[in-house]
Amino acid sequence: MKSNILKYTMFGLLALGFTTACTDDFESLNTNKHAATDKDLERDGKAIGSFFQQMINRTTVMMIGGDQDDEFASTGAYQHQIGISADAYSGYIGHTAGWARGRYNGTYNFGKGDEWGNAMFKMGMVQVMPAWAQMKTNAEKLEQKDAAALGDIVKVFAMHRVTDHYGPIPYVNYKLGAVGQAYDAQDKVYAKFFEELDNAIDQLTPLAQGGGKLLSDYDPIYGGDVNKWIKMANTLRLRLALRVVYADPSLAQAEAEKSAQNPVGFIEEADGRCEYRGLSGAEATNPIWQQAYEWNENRMSAPMDSYLNGYNDPRISVFFVAAGDGKYHGVRQGVFADGASQDAYTGEKISQVNVKRNTPVLYMAAAEAYFLRAEAALRGWNMGGTAKEFYEAGIKLSMAECGASGADEYMANSTATPAPFVDNAGTDNAPAPSQITIAWNDQDDFETNLERIIVQKWIASWGNSCEAWAEYRRTGYPKMFPVKYNYSDGAVSSDLQIRRLPYPLTEYNTNREAVTAAAALLGGPDNCGTKLWWDKKAH
Repeated sequence: MKSNILKYTMFGLLALGFTTACTDDFESLNTNKHAATDKDLERDGKAIGSFFQQMINRTTVMMIGGDQDDEFASTGAYQHQIGISADAYSGYIGHTAGWARGRYNGTYNFGKGDEWGNAMFKMGMVQVMPAWAQMKTNAEKLEQKDAAALGDIVKVFAMHRVTDHYGPIPYVNYKLGAVGQAYDAQDKVYAKFFEELDNAIDQLTPLAQGGGKLLSDYDPIYGGDVNKWIKMANTLRLRLALRVVYADPSLAQAEAEKSAQNPVGFIEEADGRCEYRGLSGAEATNPIWQQAYEWNENRMSAPMDSYLNGYNDPRISVFFVAAGDGKYHGVRQGVFADGASQDAYTGEKISQVNVKRNTPVLYMAAAEAYFLRAEAALRGWNMGGTAKEFYEAGIKLSMAECGASGADEYMANSTATPAPFVDNAGTDNAPAPSQITIAWNDQDDFETNLERIIVQKWIASWGNSCEAWAEYRRTGYPKMFPVKYNYSDGAVSSDLQIRRLPYPLTEYNTNREAVTAAAALLGGPDNCGTKLWWDKKAH
């Protein structure tokens, strides 16, 4: 990890920009070398498009053109935001570095303090929200309601990851430049998400049905294809509806069925996959690639090893590279205690990730839309099909997205189960975490089929770790291995695993009254063991 990438001497200024920001500060800090004058922005849609593009770039940290001097667009920033947190908590990535003598996010001890726990919060509040506010202002000024609606979709997508990391956030009444912004309880934040998605989808559906384009020159995901954006937005609304199902089941069903009734529908084809593809002439470095191949700090995880090997899953070679013995081996999370050697885990005994420098960064797998509908149908909601139909369609589409074959044989397998974990570089073996099989069985009980759905959605969404971690906390699936070393001082149960991130110290320093009130809304201490509002299922 390059600890000097995030320049925290600047963060005091950035946090001040959040609490006392003016428009000039926003432009100078956030548009960087790409800044344009007001006159420039009025031409060619830049007044709206430049801020729209910034929102997308910052949703998952993208390093564009190799600009390591921009702390918000470096892979080091991604590592602090997602790499040492959700990538591990989701069960996707095993760390092969013993940062801070094992006292770091991966062992539930934020040993570096604020530096390694605030990046997701900072990215949302210092980058995404100001960009959205400026885009919204300019869109309203120029009477561009469609563009404003598209911005709202991206805003919800970006900020649901922030609230799902921390809990209450400043959101409902956010004002650019306002001092000491109050935090909103998470149920209020989610209510606002649904309001914004409902309005944006209604606004853009006619344009989507007509094959309309919007902000094409600034859209590195769908190239301005509004039809694809609405399919994504409907899928996102269903994702968020299921997120709150254990906290507010009536709201969950109502919002889910709105998406099912929308005439544009959900993502159903591989080309609807929501990922950062980049704009013409703008090379983007995949941050997972850099962490794995330049820094040698990421490898295949133990849960991926267990499930993919146990299922003889054909996607294993798509996600990972075989180790020196031609097989696929992972590493358990948090295996490096004080003074432990990591040499064996960075050699030929553990599988590398199969990611290239220019591999697109995943925001939402196309197959996720089918697995979401499978769960909704399992709950008896009107999705226009059965849980079995959607479950099997999800597996087929995932295989198509990955370029893997054998979907029919795979989903008919009723005997394969996750394998016990055998540590190929050490002694941290563990029994199989689950006995869940692949083939759908209508005779199985609700929880068995729910586990089946979530496991397959987890596999299909490899790389989208923020979502996978949230779904693990919501459902308890997939069942995973506990962290080897838990340095949370009792705040986090090794069995339940980490539930959230604590608020940044910088917020206590610059917005103390508001963040203290937010901590009270949690219903527990501001630590990593306190559950979020939607995290209501008994595990």
